[in-house]
Amino acid sequence: MIVVKIDEKLQEIKEEVINCKKCPLYKERIKDKCYPVIGQGNHQAKIFFIGEAPGAREAQTGHPFCGTSGKILDELLESAGIKREDVYITNILKCRPSNNRNPKAEEISACVPYLDKQIELINPKIICTLGNFSTAFILEKYGLKDEIKGISKIHGKIFEAKSSSGKKKVIPFYHPAVAAYNANMKDGLKEDFQILKDFK
Repeated sequence: MIVVKIDEKLQEIKEEVINCKKCPLYKERIKDKCYPVIGQGNHQAKIFFIGEAPGAREAQTGHPFCGTSGKILDELLESAGIKREDVYITNILKCRPSNNRNPKAEEISACVPYLDKQIELINPKIICTLGNFSTAFILEKYGLKDEIKGISKIHGKIFEAKSSSGKKKVIPFYHPAVAAYNANMKDGLKEDFQILKDFK
């Protein structure tokens, strides 16, 4: 019964996002005949991944991390013995910014209420942030603003966070895209992901 309710609530969020007009990104999405990327995975996931924004492939399909970064993420998960279908994956922004530019502050402010609801419903124990934008948002959300530093300084660290639904661990990681631009980074990313073996 509870599972059905979570599924229904997540479906409601999906419909809200599809009809969202809170920032100009929806106009680009409609013009380009693209989809918002809501999120995908296990609705009872213990581990919850948050990227930055959909890329071109993601916007064409409506699925998160299905392009080059997605293949790298799959490899990283596999290296830690984790199945993609056991986790939940979403982004800070649900619509793609043009030319894969960085999210703007006003776009993040408009979009994060959907993310907040997803976290509340799925109630993961581990939140893995991928890149600077999701890391900064989540650390601030959980009262850890003083810990915000560039991802190169805090990747792979475990932060203890308190929420109304209990304790959570926040683990910042590099965005998988860094390994697409610099193959030498992949071993470091895999090393970070080994942390997750303890939380499967």
